[in-house]
Amino acid sequence: MDVDPRHYEQIGIKDNDIHNIVLSYLVHNCYRETLESFVDCTGMREPADYIEDMEKRKGIFCCVLEGNALKAIELTEQVASDLLENNKDLHFDLLSLHFVELVCAKKCTEALEFAQNKLMPFGKEQKLLEKLEDFLSLLAYEEPEKSPMFHLLGSEYQQHVADKLNRAILAHRNLPSYTAVERLIQQTIVVRQSLNQDHGKDEIPSFSLKDFLKG
Repeated sequence: MDVDPRHYEQIGIKDNDIHNIVLSYLVHNCYRETLESFVDCTGMREPADYIEDMEKRKGIFCCVLEGNALKAIELTEQVASDLLENNKDLHFDLLSLHFVELVCAKKCTEALEFAQNKLMPFGKEQKLLEKLEDFLSLLAYEEPEKSPMFHLLGSEYQQHVADKLNRAILAHRNLPSYTAVERLIQQTIVVRQSLNQDHGKDEIPSFSLKDFLKG
């Protein structure tokens, strides 16, 4: 069903469409218990093939958020052996989390040795070199939280890396790397931008809810 965005108000959304969006969110974020309860309440079929994948991703996700980045790397290599090898930016981010843990623990000598052995080899790429310099600058402060790069010490950066890793693993398994909710928001932004421009009717992009939910 392709619809002109200006006619969205006339469209009725089916419960099954909403259920699929919620299901996508729960699977993406590894909320297994909530997923099982949701499936029971709605009568939907549980995506059995996703359960094992969810448990593996959840284990990796938790390692990152709990400050055990090296274990997360080990588990990721078991799930997708070539993922980090082919995604240097993500690999660097994971290693940087361990570096940050050492800095926060005031283990500066160990942190410097880790940076020399594990992080500096990534400095051959300009983008990663700039990142490396940002992290190394933390060592110049007795109180790293007062560094201009203090945001690298916070939970938000940790969450960012965890989300990035989760999406990469999903993409590696040829699964949607963004939830249906996120893709819906992205599509909404694109449509809104188009409607705000002075385009003719024929130039406004159509939107297929059926195709979107499949994507």
